[in-house]
Amino acid sequence: MAASMASQAAVRGLRTTATKHVLLDKLKCSWLTPRRWLNLQEYQSKKLMQDSGVAVQRFYVADTASEAQEAAKRLNAKEIVLKAQILAGGRGKGVFDSGLKGGVHLTKDPAVVGELAKKMLGFNLITKQTPKDGVKVKTVMVAEALDISRETYFAILMDRACNGPVMVGSPQGGMDIEEVAATTPELIFKEVIDIYKGMQDDQALRMAANLGFKGPLQRQAADQIKRLYDLFLKVDATQVEVNPLGETPEGQVVCFDAKINFDDNAEFRQKDVFAMDDMTESDAMEMEAAKWDLKYIGMDGNIACFVNGAGLAMATCDIIDLHGGKPANFLDLGGGVKERQVYEAFKLLTADPKVEAILVNIFGGIVNCAIIANGITKACRELELKVPLVVRLEGTNVHEAKRILTESGLPITAADNLDDAAKKAVAAIRK
Repeated sequence: MAASMASQAAVRGLRTTATKHVLLDKLKCSWLTPRRWLNLQEYQSKKLMQDSGVAVQRFYVADTASEAQEAAKRLNAKEIVLKAQILAGGRGKGVFDSGLKGGVHLTKDPAVVGELAKKMLGFNLITKQTPKDGVKVKTVMVAEALDISRETYFAILMDRACNGPVMVGSPQGGMDIEEVAATTPELIFKEVIDIYKGMQDDQALRMAANLGFKGPLQRQAADQIKRLYDLFLKVDATQVEVNPLGETPEGQVVCFDAKINFDDNAEFRQKDVFAMDDMTESDAMEMEAAKWDLKYIGMDGNIACFVNGAGLAMATCDIIDLHGGKPANFLDLGGGVKERQVYEAFKLLTADPKVEAILVNIFGGIVNCAIIANGITKACRELELKVPLVVRLEGTNVHEAKRILTESGLPITAADNLDDAAKKAVAAIRK
């Protein structure tokens, strides 16, 4: 049960969209799930690729049904694909509260595009990855539908073990790359890119050949691979994943679907990219936490967790669960915390009506426990804290911190260790 709580927190905390990276070392796979704060819609990623000369389907974006129908006419394509634009996956198998089934539709009639768009725009699309009420669709993408004769997988990602970017590819695309790695690891190919020399022509050609492109298509695929690397550098990406990188019956190599993850530390020089961030689907409390550099994920319990470090936060959730309680959240203060962040963290925790107790668990390495203590006392007084508060502090300046809490005269329950803290927090809500 404890392990399941950690898993729940980890999965939900890293869901921003995150995809699993495949790093190959002697045919052994390591899965890394990146934190992804910047959320781009599919059409935005496609636009970035298009601007870098990467071959994508022709497309338009529409906010109304009439715009969607006009876009379909302008495409003048044999077949059109209409796709609802939300950040969650599983759109094709989703259901709208308008009654329409599927967030992805194919048609040859522009008039049908307009009718379908009427049942998409302004309605909630419910998929396996959305909240139970779904997400409201405000935009649709109208694109040229192309036949795919063969699908491959291609990605460029940062690999710490290689001190730079790595290409990963497989001739088995259009499916979960995790499954390919598990069942046929010999079909996954890796090329380490020298960050100083950049991607070499022979590397791009070798990867194209490994992906199964032949004849003129091999050169075309190599060109697309190099353009994707240029995009990777241009936007300070940590990952560009194309699945599928497809081959059409007409002899085109096209990037049909892509995910791009960005380095949050590069926001200062990627202002245009970060300005596209779609926050409309983000949780309001998570957004507020992010303003103060706090990592917050709401959960279903009633004991709020106030912790520094993701690993310690997960352990805290687990031990609360072990003693019969339920965590109300996963909150990571990080290392360079200030008193104001402590105060804002308490505001977030007390704003949740489900919270019946708060457990503070701080291990001060980089964090100064006295700063935490001062922030706690300030928050308790100014916010007039009404729920029981259990505090466990260890590490840097802990004796000063404990003095501050003791002399504050506030009804704070001290704990000797994490197990003791969890027991006291669970007991507090049972009184």
